[in-house]
Amino acid sequence: MIKIRDLHKSFGDNHVLRGVNLDIVDGETITIIGGSGEGKTVLLKTIMGLVRPDEGMVQINGIDIAGLKEKRLEPIQGKFGMLFQGAALFDSLTVGENVAFGLHYLKDMPEEDIRVKVSRMLEMVGLDGIENLKPDELSGGMKKRVSLARAIARDPEYILYDEPSTGLDPIMADVINELIIHLQGELKITSIAVTHDMISAYKISNRIAMLYKGRIEEVGTPRDIKRTKNPVVKQFITGSSKGPIKVQG
Repeated sequence: MIKIRDLHKSFGDNHVLRGVNLDIVDGETITIIGGSGEGKTVLLKTIMGLVRPDEGMVQINGIDIAGLKEKRLEPIQGKFGMLFQGAALFDSLTVGENVAFGLHYLKDMPEEDIRVKVSRMLEMVGLDGIENLKPDELSGGMKKRVSLARAIARDPEYILYDEPSTGLDPIMADVINELIIHLQGELKITSIAVTHDMISAYKISNRIAMLYKGRIEEVGTPRDIKRTKNPVVKQFITGSSKGPIKVQG
């Protein structure tokens, strides 16, 4: 389980996280929703240890990582895989080299074993046989899937998804949604996603948590969230311009 307690993070005068409390249960897919600038990606990066909190606790498998030094933090970060919003592939590397990147640098594996694993990971995301292509030869949806293959190649306990369906057409977005569901069942991993896309959130999630003004406003199953009486959550999930959430600009 991941336990987050009274988590705070500021960047200068911008107090982004203002006391986040959240439990993430092993084996579930939880999706964090909320408006732009609410700190969803900051929360993801804090969970992974890429951003250090100013106050509070992030406990991974019983270890509070908030104050850990780099050497003790690295093995815990190795339990995570991440699908970045823009895929974050290395343009100068082939698809196969991108997927193998973490295996070369984080695991002592023979080259032949790496090659076999890369092939298997690409097959799992429906892209077998494209190892020699470069990222600029791929569509947006293919790049996301290659990035996902790279994330799962390290056999993580947790996968973090930062806006997995952003920039994709509705059909390709649903392909990614189906992959997330499939991988959760196949690999028995815990998945944490952030998204604005309520179609995706309802489909992939066991639970949904809304981040608003630096705190978790509400947590529940997709059914609970659809039936919410909370005016903040209701306005966001229905996409209404009227309600307590004020449009900026």
